[in-house]
Amino acid sequence: MENKPVFVLLAGGKSERMGVAKGLLKYQRTFWILEQLNRISKSNIQEVYIGLGYNFQHYFDAIPGLEKAQVKFVDFQGLLVKTIINKTPELGSFSTLQTVLKNIESSKEILFNHIDIPILNTSELNKIIATKNEIVVPIFEGKKGHPIKMNPSFWNGLINIKVTNKDARLDYQLKKINPIKISIIEVFDRVILYNLNTKKDWISFLAASEI
Repeated sequence: MENKPVFVLLAGGKSERMGVAKGLLKYQRTFWILEQLNRISKSNIQEVYIGLGYNFQHYFDAIPGLEKAQVKFVDFQGLLVKTIINKTPELGSFSTLQTVLKNIESSKEILFNHIDIPILNTSELNKIIATKNEIVVPIFEGKKGHPIKMNPSFWNGLINIKVTNKDARLDYQLKKINPIKISIIEVFDRVILYNLNTKKDWISFLAASEI
């Protein structure tokens, strides 16, 4: 069986500036986290790991399937979805990432994305998935974005970094990589640069989505 990459979607933050868990924002008659899964489901990805933290109970109340996905994979539009809870979300998003990575088969390639960065179009997402290197990063008009694809030789090393270490950040770790081991994929979907942190950001995004 082909060892296909898996997707890691982090939704463990407090969402203080948004005022509600970002994944539970309403998007075209559904929840944003389900729209993100819908976008992933159209790609060549088959497994998704969702990292929850501060608002995990809100997610479970709104989408009971996510609670069931703690115990075993749950099917969503052909995706196998697993939910992982970070019990110490106050330690930051890197802590949530580490918590999720500990639950993934060590030989798997992964794609990593935050809940507040929209998943880009299917064809360009598949291009990222298909590219082979230690790190694969999309770029739009000269600016790097997400999702980032990581080889096991890189991401396995992230698990053992002490979360209190000043270098316990993904961007810091990426800067240590030899540039020859990083593939840059130019895309034409600007959403890879979005950061939907506030209500104003969300309203602007919804308005642009309707155009």
